[in-house]
Amino acid sequence: MGGIPTARSKIAIRRLCKAFGSKVVLDNLDLDIEGGQSLVVIGGSGSGKSVLLKCILGLLSPDAGSIRIDGRENTGLNGQDRDHTNAGIGMLFQGAALFDSMTVWQNVAFGLLATRDCSRAEARCMALEKLAQVGLDESLAERFPASLSSGMQKRVGLARAIAGEPEILFFDEPTTGLDPVMAGVINRLIVKTTRDIGATSVTITHDMESAGIIGDKVAMLYAGAIIWSGPATDVDQSGNDVVSQFVHGRSDGPIRAVAWI
Repeated sequence: MGGIPTARSKIAIRRLCKAFGSKVVLDNLDLDIEGGQSLVVIGGSGSGKSVLLKCILGLLSPDAGSIRIDGRENTGLNGQDRDHTNAGIGMLFQGAALFDSMTVWQNVAFGLLATRDCSRAEARCMALEKLAQVGLDESLAERFPASLSSGMQKRVGLARAIAGEPEILFFDEPTTGLDPVMAGVINRLIVKTTRDIGATSVTITHDMESAGIIGDKVAMLYAGAIIWSGPATDVDQSGNDVVSQFVHGRSDGPIRAVAWI
């Protein structure tokens, strides 16, 4: 996990540290994410999964360490440099995070409309294409998010995430709040759309069923560091007591409830 990034590393993280006061969240964390790979980061609530994503996106500044994307240092970027890096990243937020005052198609095309890279007519046409890609009919385009079910909102959020054909996709607890059937639908859509655009993806979740469907590789975040990583098919036989307890949901083991507070 540590050492020199390989030529295949799309994202290479080294000795990443982040604390909030006396609470250390990330502690010398190392992680490599290969190009075209679907990585799932698992861990309990409060273990630092979202903080890790926010550090990569530049929404939080790490206290120490390195984050390299395509070999370029990503920490400390500001202004146009940050905008240029983040333009290649799509994000599906935990609650979809749609804009209530915008219609569905405007939400999907938000990035294009904000940067004025195309006309409104062109942006709407692109939005309809992306909605179709996630299984939504164009009849929904003029509706507002509040009129949609939570599953539909997730699909609109996914359509927005892939609207710019990003090289990297982040998914923050993508199935939270969904029933098992809709969660399965969203998991399969994530797999399909990620493969369709050839993106590298990082998903953070505590849902092991989702992890098994979405991930090529799984990494376990615990006590501020990645304590195990490997193929998703091997997580049940990790040989790590912490990973085993988490994966199988056992109350007895090295993980204590206070660890997640």
